[in-house]
Amino acid sequence: MSLLSVKNLSHGFGDRAIFNDVSFRLLKGEHIGLIGANGEGKSTFMNIITGKLEPDEGKVEWSKRVRVGYLDQHAALKQGMSVRDVLKTAFQYLFDMEAEMNELFGKMGDASPEELEQLLEETGTLQDALTNNDFYIIDAKVEEVARGLGLDDIGLDRDVHDLSGGQRTKVLLAKLLLEKPDILLLDEPTNYLDEQHIEWLKRYLQNYENAFILISHDIPFLNSVINLIYHMENQELNRYTGDYEEFQKIYEMKKQQLEAAYKKQQQEISELKDFVARNKARVSTRNMAMSRQKKLDKMDVIELAAEKPKPEFRFREARTAGKVIFETKDLVIGYDEPLSRPLNLRMERGQKIALTGANGIGKTTLLRSILGEIKPISGTVEQGDYLHIGYFEQEMKTSSQNTCIEEVWDEFPSFTQYEIRAALAKCGLMTKHIESKVSVLSGGEKAKVRLCKLINRDTNLLVLDEPTNHLDVDAKEELKRALKEFKGSILLISHEPEFYQEVATDIWNCESWTTKVF
Repeated sequence: MSLLSVKNLSHGFGDRAIFNDVSFRLLKGEHIGLIGANGEGKSTFMNIITGKLEPDEGKVEWSKRVRVGYLDQHAALKQGMSVRDVLKTAFQYLFDMEAEMNELFGKMGDASPEELEQLLEETGTLQDALTNNDFYIIDAKVEEVARGLGLDDIGLDRDVHDLSGGQRTKVLLAKLLLEKPDILLLDEPTNYLDEQHIEWLKRYLQNYENAFILISHDIPFLNSVINLIYHMENQELNRYTGDYEEFQKIYEMKKQQLEAAYKKQQQEISELKDFVARNKARVSTRNMAMSRQKKLDKMDVIELAAEKPKPEFRFREARTAGKVIFETKDLVIGYDEPLSRPLNLRMERGQKIALTGANGIGKTTLLRSILGEIKPISGTVEQGDYLHIGYFEQEMKTSSQNTCIEEVWDEFPSFTQYEIRAALAKCGLMTKHIESKVSVLSGGEKAKVRLCKLINRDTNLLVLDEPTNHLDVDAKEELKRALKEFKGSILLISHEPEFYQEVATDIWNCESWTTKVF
C-alpha cells in the first residue's frame, strides 16, 4: 500500500535547479535512508512532502488518514512550556478524547433511558480507545522515552525556552517518537545525541513497525536501521534495495557502465561526423552521408554529470607552540552550579585529545573555560606560550545575511576574490553555493563555510566541538584525514567513534569527573 506518492517533481531556487522530474513512492513498513552530498536537496525534499514548500511542478499525494511526524532541524518551541508539557502534547488527540468522554458523562444525569443507553455505548467506545492507546500510562511512557534520549538529565520540569539547540532537538525527537505516527520523517536525528542515546534510538527504529524516511550521514547508524536507499544526485532520485554498502557497489557499477557506454558512443559520433564531413560534397556518396547525418540527429546522446568537487582540507600551521598547551588547577566548571569535581588536567604539544561522554555533562563548558570564554566556578586555567587557536563551535551564534564570498572575505580582507573562491571550492562548494547567501545553505554547506575560515587561519591548536554534524560522507572522511595529518594539537568533542578513534592520541571520558548522576 502506497502511503506517499510524489510524481514528476521539479523545484529550484532562482537559477539553481534542485530536482528535475523526480518521482517517489513510500510503501507501508519501508525504512528508507535518504542520502546524498550536502546541498543536493534532502531537507528541501522533506519540506516539499510536508507542505512547507510548494514545488515548482509535480504532485505530492498522501493516502487518507495517514499520521505524519517530522523532525525538523529548525522547529521552534513555545516559551512557558516545560519539557514534560511538550512531550505530553504528543497525546493531545487522547486528551481531546477524554474531554469528549467526560462531556458525555455530564449529559447522563438528564438523559432518558434510550439516550442513556446511547451515551453509555459512546463512552464505552471512547474508554476502549483510551485504554488501547495506553492513555492511563502516559506518564510512564513519557518518562521511558525521556530517559532513553537523556532528557531526564536536562530536567522534565525545565522551560523549553532555556534549552540549547541540541536539547531542543532532543525534545522534538522524543515528542515525535511518543506520537508513533504512521510515517516518521527524520532529518539528521543523531546530530545532538551522544553514543548511549544513539544506541537507544537505533534499537527503537529497528523495532519500529511503521514506515520512516531518515536523512543521516552517520553510515553505521543508517545501515543498522534501514532496508532501502534513495540517493539524491544531479537533480535525480534513485532507489536501491539494501544498505549503504550495497548501494555503493551498485552505484559504482552503474557509473562504470555509463562511462563505458559514453566512450563507445563518443567514438561512434566521431566516426559518423568524420564520414559526413568527407562525403557530403561528393555526389556518389551524398546519400550515404545524409543517412549518417540522420542517424546522428536521432541519436540519444549520453551525458556524463559533471564531477562534483571533493573537499580538500589542509590546515595552515602556525609556529610551534610551547611544550604545555594548557594546565588546570582544581578547576570546577559550570554556570550557576558545578558541573565537575575539581580538575587537574594537562595537555602537551602534539596531543590530540577526544572528549567523550553523555550530553549535558559539561564538555562544551570545559572547552569554553579552557579558552577563557567563561569564568570557572573556582580554580584556574593556565594557557601555554605561543598558542594560535582555531575554534569550531557546535552552533553558529548568528544567522548571516552575507554571501559565502562576503562571509570569508570579512575574515581575510587581504585575499583576492579569486583566492576566496578557490578556498571555498577546496571545501567542496560549487559556484552556485559560493554565490548564495549563507542563510539559504544546508547545514552541511554552512559547516563547510565555517571550516573554510578555520583552515585558512594559521593555527597550532584546533578546538573542535562536534565538527562532523551535518557533514556528508566525503567531507567527514577528508576532515578525518586532515586532522590526522595536522602537526599541531587538537581538542575534539565527538560522539562518532568511527571519526575520533583514528584521530585521537588520547581519549578523556568526561563522565569520570562530572557531578551529574547516571
